[in-house]
Amino acid sequence: MKLNLPLLIIFFLSFSFSFGQKEIKVEGKVVEDGTNIPLEYATITIKTISDNKVVTGGITDTKGNFELEIKPGTYNIYVEYISYRTKEYLNKTLNSSINLGTVSLALDIASLEEVTVVAEKTTVEVKLDKKVYNIGQDLTTAGGTVSDALNNVPSVSVDIEGGISLRGNQNVRILINGRPSALAGFGDTNVLSQLPAEAIERVEVITSPSARYDAEGTAGILNIILRQKETLGFNGSFNFTVGNPDNIGLNSSINYRTEKFNLFTNLSWRYFDAPRTSFTDVNYFDRVVDGNIIVPEFRRIIEDQDVERLNRNYNANIGMEYFIDESSSITGGLFYRLGSDADLSLNSSERFNDGVIVEETLRREKETEQDNSYQITLNYVKRFGDDSDHKLTADFQYANDSEDGFTNLTEDYITTNQTDPVPFQQEQEFTEEVQNEYLIQTDYVLPLGEDSRFEAGYRGTFENEVTDYRLEQEDITTGNLIVNDTITNIFDYDENVNAIYTQYGSKFGKFSFLLGLRLEHTQLKGKIDSRLTDEELVDAFGFPIQTDFDNNYLGLFPTVNIIYNLGNNDSDTEESVTLGYNRRINRPRGWFINPFPTRSSRTNVFQGNPNLQPAFASAFDLGYLKRWDEFTLTTSVYYQYETNSFERVQENTGQQTTDGIDIIRTIPINLSTNARTGAELGILYNPAKWLRLNSSFNFFQFETDGEFNGVDYSAKNTSWFARLSSKVILPWKIDWQTNANYRGAIQDAQSDTDGILSIDLALSKELFDNSLTLSLNVRDLLNSRRRESVTTTDFFRRFRDSQWRQRQINFSIIYRFNQQINKRERSRSGNGSGDDFDFEG
Repeated sequence: MKLNLPLLIIFFLSFSFSFGQKEIKVEGKVVEDGTNIPLEYATITIKTISDNKVVTGGITDTKGNFELEIKPGTYNIYVEYISYRTKEYLNKTLNSSINLGTVSLALDIASLEEVTVVAEKTTVEVKLDKKVYNIGQDLTTAGGTVSDALNNVPSVSVDIEGGISLRGNQNVRILINGRPSALAGFGDTNVLSQLPAEAIERVEVITSPSARYDAEGTAGILNIILRQKETLGFNGSFNFTVGNPDNIGLNSSINYRTEKFNLFTNLSWRYFDAPRTSFTDVNYFDRVVDGNIIVPEFRRIIEDQDVERLNRNYNANIGMEYFIDESSSITGGLFYRLGSDADLSLNSSERFNDGVIVEETLRREKETEQDNSYQITLNYVKRFGDDSDHKLTADFQYANDSEDGFTNLTEDYITTNQTDPVPFQQEQEFTEEVQNEYLIQTDYVLPLGEDSRFEAGYRGTFENEVTDYRLEQEDITTGNLIVNDTITNIFDYDENVNAIYTQYGSKFGKFSFLLGLRLEHTQLKGKIDSRLTDEELVDAFGFPIQTDFDNNYLGLFPTVNIIYNLGNNDSDTEESVTLGYNRRINRPRGWFINPFPTRSSRTNVFQGNPNLQPAFASAFDLGYLKRWDEFTLTTSVYYQYETNSFERVQENTGQQTTDGIDIIRTIPINLSTNARTGAELGILYNPAKWLRLNSSFNFFQFETDGEFNGVDYSAKNTSWFARLSSKVILPWKIDWQTNANYRGAIQDAQSDTDGILSIDLALSKELFDNSLTLSLNVRDLLNSRRRESVTTTDFFRRFRDSQWRQRQINFSIIYRFNQQINKRERSRSGNGSGDDFDFEG
């Protein structure tokens, strides 16, 4: 064959030119037209002109930026985002790297009539100071509450009484949309059991809070972000739930947004019966007082309590965001809650001597409570220039909560060996509690170049709580009710915190850091108005009482958060290591300080301690994350050292009831130190389209060292908790979800508590193009979520078995209309976590 030399030369030169031709860059930034908010996950596609085939493409990052590489040529470029008009660059000749600048996408009003289903999967993002769990469609919490949803978040556990723990530590700060809120009940986590789970958009688990956050909460912070402004156009959802035991709920969430304003509302009503049970078996020992042996009136007392709890709750959250111009907006909101509770408790008591019942009584307790809460919020955001991260925010919040409670207590003999028994006094309790809270906050964020940021701000919170308690007891001789002025009191308590902070963060290649320092001044001020003198208070409570105190504390709280990205940009996996350090404070709440005991039981009382001081803790956290296409692994080890830590101890008061039963009290005290060490592991795995697995495991050890009233309460213990969630897609578009939770046994200086297992099951079916969801779930399938514990002291040994809520079966119907869910996190009004400096790991 004869070679054509000229053609070979031309072919060789052409091939060499194309082979050596360098790729050029196409970059830019995609924002929302009119607001300049970056659009995360916007799609950029580059196609050929001749046959419209895709050459390359990509998506924007959290700041809306994109960067693609392509060989020189002439192409069509498309910038797209769901519900927005596509921006086209047709017949674009690219001979060298080009920056398209800021690409503004306008809303496509016509597309707002389409329906997009809420994200199915629960995903985790690791950022500089927190883990963000974007809540997917958790079937087991349909028709449930915020507390139910939190119990499925890794590192978080909710006990049978509604107490929330983070890594096994109950001193956790609860925030709503980045702020303390009346929605969280002024620190009373039981209120979270009244809010619907469907209201949650995501949960931020902040184990190493940055300086921007309040230093309160030695365990860390749970920031609950509610669904209220994530949608576009006019849209919403309605949720109806019916269940057994009695549970009826209605919830509506409606949103209407234009280019100038955004209206949002969430309304809910719920009626439910939450019966609970409690069984205690106490054996009393002889005790020595001043060298004398005192024999108890009864050697053994068994109490069996059944409580019927009827609750009616109304919640309304209404607000509007107004866009003043392209760079500023103002948001106002009003939250209102009305709660009405009626509880009936029957407590049967059997008293033994020498193994024989000598007396049996029945105690009846009727309690009603009206709770009125409202909260007003205002937020202003001013952005400077084209950079949406350069901004000034200002917040004002006022919240008021008033509770009126009435309790009627009676007790009667069923049998007794007394020849002339003294009848029990009828008791009536009247409690009025009013709380007021003001919050003022301002934050300034200044970007320094592409990858650095400076931030500073101020926060002031001013809380006042007044508890007016009156106890009336029956005069046995006349039958009249007389005020017991030794117990009746007014407790006026203030907690005022002023704080300033500054922090600086930067990113160098794969290395990111955020350094902060917070200065807080805390004032804890209280006054007890009581008839008792100081000497009488000591006789009544067993230790000196401060009836008028004003304690002030000034503290510095440094924070360090570091991320190092181990991943390769060309790899499909993501890998990072995080390191965090922070110093925290635990301030005693009002009910921990009020020394006047509760009266829900004649023999077991809770009593506050006005001498409590704040506790301080230093915490270290080392974490690791690796993410593949179908598998995400997170793990961390942590250590916390707390001084002046709180501990609840139980002791004999030395006092007895009118029928000779020893009165045992539980009281919080400051112990010396508390060291906690732990490790946790989390796995998200989606091996197939029809199967999703989510599991976590947390192991921790704590060591307490301290004594009170001559008793050594030092203890060392290890415990753990684990959860596994699986979601299976069955034929006919039926979803089946199973959640299993186990909390290991735990010990402290006085008590041993057994482990608790609970299993939840759920089925759901989507109808009418996914606009209607039918869901059936069973929470605590085995009815095993109950606490069994044994408490031992020098004076008694008590076994207790309690169940806060029995097995629950719910059926829910959820209807959505025109619901558009953004795939990015909108933070226009600062209503998110409040910290946008989130270098992801």
